[in-house]
Amino acid sequence: MGRVTVPRRVLRLRKGVPSHRPDTLAAEEPMEIRVGGRPLTVTMRTPGSDFDLAAGFLVSEGVLHAADHLAGIRYCAGATADGGNTYNVVDVALAAGVPAPDASLERNFYTTSSCGLCGKASLDAVRTTAPWSVAADGLRITPALLTALPDRLRAAQKVFDSTGGLHAAGLFDAQGRLLCLREDVGRHNAVDKVVGHALREGLLPARGTVLMVSGRASFELVQKAVMAGIPALAAVSAPSSLAVDLAEESGLTLVGFLRGDSMNVYTRTDRIDLTDPADLTDPTGLPDETETADETEAEAGTAAEAE
Repeated sequence: MGRVTVPRRVLRLRKGVPSHRPDTLAAEEPMEIRVGGRPLTVTMRTPGSDFDLAAGFLVSEGVLHAADHLAGIRYCAGATADGGNTYNVVDVALAAGVPAPDASLERNFYTTSSCGLCGKASLDAVRTTAPWSVAADGLRITPALLTALPDRLRAAQKVFDSTGGLHAAGLFDAQGRLLCLREDVGRHNAVDKVVGHALREGLLPARGTVLMVSGRASFELVQKAVMAGIPALAAVSAPSSLAVDLAEESGLTLVGFLRGDSMNVYTRTDRIDLTDPADLTDPTGLPDETETADETEAEAGTAAEAE
């Protein structure tokens, strides 16, 4: 696995019996993203697909919208005092005519968790910056297809098998075919890597696709899907309130608690194809009134464990 994983020797206790054994950890290292030689941001990530990560981050920032906006990406030699290459600094070259991001202190980087934006300001930032709308996307998906996605995502995860410590994001088409999967210690990085791959392959806007993530659905992940033109986001865990607000505002279908044969569809439920009578168990789309408080708390507890 190279730098994607790191071996460590650990003391293991099972029923009080000690033993020493090797363990495999998911690697985490900082990566600095530069644009035109100018430092822009630093993110903690699992090494691998670094060029996709940089490109996807710039899609989320509204800098890149198409493959021809990107002139090139390279690792920076001389990143250390002795002139070595750590492969932890990448420089993005924009095509002629593509405006460079404004990295001044006054600029609001709303894609970062420390952006300082909230509520309506966050929604307006995405709405006014997104280069295309997902609201008119004609995607239709069945419950059966959605319930198959978590297992397909998990089956494609390679590094998780050895570490158990990585998030995954996968882009699927309307027939459930996996187009791209990326893993990372950060859920936002995994999504950026998927989006960056789609950009570099000329697939943006990613019409008629579903983004499947292994954790919860945060505002940040919904925002990244909208900026990439992805009309549906599905997560195995819970969405946040602001994520639902942004999905509704943008016309994105947001699915949460996607486990087994059950799910909650929070927005744009019209994209869910319920032509099979077996799927018409709740035509209102409202929560089951017979659900008990204990069941709700248990579901929330499972969501917290998924983090």
